[in-house]
Amino acid sequence: MPFKRYVEIGRVALVNYGKDYGQLVVIVDVLDQNRALIDAPDMVRTQMNFKRLSLTDIKIDIGRIPKKKALIKAMENADVKNKWDNSSWGRKLIVQKRRAALNDFDRFKIMLAKIKKAGVVRQELAKLKKETTA
Repeated sequence: MPFKRYVEIGRVALVNYGKDYGQLVVIVDVLDQNRALIDAPDMVRTQMNFKRLSLTDIKIDIGRIPKKKALIKAMENADVKNKWDNSSWGRKLIVQKRRAALNDFDRFKIMLAKIKKAGVVRQELAKLKKETTA
């Protein structure tokens, strides 16, 4: 099965380690075999090791080392934030962040809701079993 996500200029990546963890960045230049120059609208352009980047399916059309304004405009035109939020990977990370922000009482309420839901499902299943056997 061939690769679908290549390290290329304009590829959107997710930082998976370090102080910028969880941030979407764009590869604006490939420095060498191990590092790329990355940029995002709310961060300073910096170099980062490929091991710290997880490539996404999203790619924007930019030239090599664009100005900050051009990068921001290209990201808005490509609707990167919306595409990421609608992807299964992005939705999963949003759910993880939401769960991590829960306090003990919120987790307790969720536990009670799950128990209640399981009870309703069990009752409906029992009704269906009773109908099929009768």
